[in-house]
Amino acid sequence: MLVGTNVQAQVNTDQVVQIGRNALYFEDYMLSIQYFNQAIAAKPYLAQPYFYRAIAKINLEDYRGAEADATKAIELNPFLTDAWEARGVARQNLGNNREAVADYDEALKLLPHNRMLLFNKALAQSELKDYDAAEATFDELTNHYPGYDNAYLGRARIHLERTDTAAALADIDKALSINRNALNAYILRADIAINSHKDFEAAEKDIDTAIKLRPHTPGLYINRAFLRYNQDNYKGAMADYDYALSLDPLNATALFNRGLLLTEVSANDLALEDFNRVLRLDPEDYRALYNRAIIHEAKGNLSAAIDDISKVHDRFPDFPGALYLRSRLHRRRGDLKAAERDYKSATAAAKALTPGKYDDYASTGPSAPANSAETPVDASDEATARRFASLLTVDNTADFREEYNNSAIRGRVQDRNQTIELEPIMMLSFYNSPTELRSNTYYIKEVDEINATRALRFVVLVTNAVPTLDEATVERHFRSIEYYNSYLASHTPRAIDYFGRALDFLTVRDYISAEKDIDRALALTPDFAIGYLLRAQARYGKYSIDNRNGSADAPSGSDAAMRGSLKLKALDDIADDIDRALRLSPEMAVAWFNKGNILFERNDPSGAVEALSKAIELKPDFGEAYYNRGYIKLHEGLRAEGISDLSRAGELGIIPAYNLIKRIDR
Repeated sequence: MLVGTNVQAQVNTDQVVQIGRNALYFEDYMLSIQYFNQAIAAKPYLAQPYFYRAIAKINLEDYRGAEADATKAIELNPFLTDAWEARGVARQNLGNNREAVADYDEALKLLPHNRMLLFNKALAQSELKDYDAAEATFDELTNHYPGYDNAYLGRARIHLERTDTAAALADIDKALSINRNALNAYILRADIAINSHKDFEAAEKDIDTAIKLRPHTPGLYINRAFLRYNQDNYKGAMADYDYALSLDPLNATALFNRGLLLTEVSANDLALEDFNRVLRLDPEDYRALYNRAIIHEAKGNLSAAIDDISKVHDRFPDFPGALYLRSRLHRRRGDLKAAERDYKSATAAAKALTPGKYDDYASTGPSAPANSAETPVDASDEATARRFASLLTVDNTADFREEYNNSAIRGRVQDRNQTIELEPIMMLSFYNSPTELRSNTYYIKEVDEINATRALRFVVLVTNAVPTLDEATVERHFRSIEYYNSYLASHTPRAIDYFGRALDFLTVRDYISAEKDIDRALALTPDFAIGYLLRAQARYGKYSIDNRNGSADAPSGSDAAMRGSLKLKALDDIADDIDRALRLSPEMAVAWFNKGNILFERNDPSGAVEALSKAIELKPDFGEAYYNRGYIKLHEGLRAEGISDLSRAGELGIIPAYNLIKRIDR
């Protein structure tokens, strides 16, 4: 806590909530919760801190905590629409879809016909299998938003649940007429092609398109492998399983299916390795146990094979295939009595087996055909193997997610396509996220000199890869701020003390307080070069938040011209600070780099290229500067020069450079 309980009333709640929202924007959820805790402690009658804390908890997947906070926000302000929505999202993730629908209905009273609320409500109704209600909600969506492709796809899924393939295809076609890049449309259409008329070729074409739209989704490659296998394209299927596992090495479905495919081509050692990995993930995967038993037999490991198949039999005592296999294993070991016993038991189980009982075992567990007493053991085993060798597909890779009105409620960013952007500005920080290819820290003479004096409580780094901090680390900087508060109250203020506290404030995303402290430091020491660089950093942090959410300085209802003017003013102030730093230290390469970024954001690409070129002149191995200069040159249509810079950036460890080159050359 930044304040004690005896002075909680003195907390500037609006500022604390705003800083918490800043932390939300930067996905520092634990930090944001601490700020909202402070606001709640000071003014527990305000609804918004509870609402924002609910958002943070949703992002941390604490859905129960989010539900409780959203409930409290609703009690305090039942007209806070976003709180109803947040609680609906939390309840939907908890599987409480009926309660989620009720929350969305309450929000819809305040925002009738809201697109995201209706869509989430329809998804919840679908999960409840209330297909009539879900279809009615999707109908309302399509009536009010005829250009919303996801509404047609959601309704198509309802049609498929009712086995109305024609209606589903009509909705899928409508969605694709609106958005040719609607990923789920291709997945659903492929599913129809497979299940309706086994048109594996048509399904593969749709999955090919889905992969182009989302190339890093393992399930799509697994499903395409299934389609290729059914068209006797074993090599293509194997390549897809390999790539799926490069994306997700712990994907049990890909491991199992690749093991089956390797078994078919008699690559028993490799198949055994895959089944071993599946069983390390799930020791009770009986399909893997059954197939591993077959491989152990082929390799002559009869005792290991018997151990595996016995586990299958213990779990499924009426499964004849397990007993037939174990009978053969006993016979090969010379234990004819045990072999005969298992054979008789298998024959009796086959006679008593309910037809079709294990038909779906390829996706839920071991399956076997219904065997008759006259079926030879080997023939039964081959039939069982064929049944088990049907490759698995991922259940429903069509990805329908909740949508949110509030921009702070975001999904799993690791599941989204990456956007190619400029490398961010260099910052002074106490923390860094190095990679295997580069340390991400850079040299500034003045920073090195400050670190040498040990005047600060922590070592200062120069980086553009500041990590998300854990709770203990954040608390350490809260305590550091308290230390500076006490020290400055009892000693003659020095510029370095204000500078140190400003860095602590920046660490916990309090840009306003940081800027005030740097102002004080510069008033005491006007020739403090990195003080100007740090103030530019603080101003840029505030600018980033304002630019995302709408400037806090803009009058309510201000027009686009006013907002644009304020944006340019903020960028001018940042650029002015960087220029002051450069007048005092003209060889500061990272300042030239930052100036390039600011000038590009200010729509001055030629000035940006000039600044980045100066950074490269001062630091020839400045990979980020090459990357950004290449990016800007491509933006301006200078293809050859841009690719040349990106190639150099890639050599220097800037990984996105190669991705951008590939996109340009595609």
